[in-house]
Amino acid sequence: YLHDYKAFCRITILGGFLAIAALVMCLLFILVDLGQPMRMFNVIFYATPTSVLFWDMVVLNGYLFLNTVIGWNVLEAERNGIHYQSWLKPLIYLSIPWAVGIHTVTAFLYCGLPGRGFWLTAILAPRFLASAFAAGPAFLILLCFIVRKVTDFDPGKKQIQALAKIVAYAISINVFFFLCEVFVVFYSNIPEHKVHLQYLFAGLHGHGALVPFMWTSMVLMGLGIILLVNPVTRKNESILIVACIAVFAGTWIDKGLGMISGGF
Repeated sequence: YLHDYKAFCRITILGGFLAIAALVMCLLFILVDLGQPMRMFNVIFYATPTSVLFWDMVVLNGYLFLNTVIGWNVLEAERNGIHYQSWLKPLIYLSIPWAVGIHTVTAFLYCGLPGRGFWLTAILAPRFLASAFAAGPAFLILLCFIVRKVTDFDPGKKQIQALAKIVAYAISINVFFFLCEVFVVFYSNIPEHKVHLQYLFAGLHGHGALVPFMWTSMVLMGLGIILLVNPVTRKNESILIVACIAVFAGTWIDKGLGMISGGF
């Protein structure tokens, strides 16, 4: 939308509805964390701007509202073969920084805890953004292939390849950021900072349940980079599917298991 790249029109519709599904899931996770549904109202009625959870509620619900309004109206316009309404344009532009805000606030939830050395890093928000720009479009590409196979809706080959390039850049940056963390931790040689990575990749005091998962994650992300950076393999749709599965699974293990468990 920002660059008026019309080829992405159908992809953004799919992306919008994928975002709605993901946001509902995220909000339900927070509902569980709060303990009971009524406590949601405490976050609203007793708003605390100094609390990161308050801002998490703002960005998640705000982005859910934006995607619902934009998604339905743009889909309706696409179905009728007309241009979407002009009043949507400000909401579309607003949704761009709002999307960045979601991952930034999520990272701040972690790196705002001074007792957790693994999370106490300024690069956590960029790491969340990089992994989101890798895993999100990778999942979207897989969704495009499924939709194209089972329906008459074709997102387009050119559009899928453009998404694949975004995934290639993002997964490369994600791994680079992680390697920066590894360098800082081990070059500084501070024991309480090293202990997290030692636990994840080599085991610690006889505990090594996550070691095979973390090495699998690194292999999968490395495989994804090799297959996506090379134009020959990226343009082969069968190989592209394998690459996207590798990227999604690798980043899911890295963030879902490694980032959370490693911090604790």
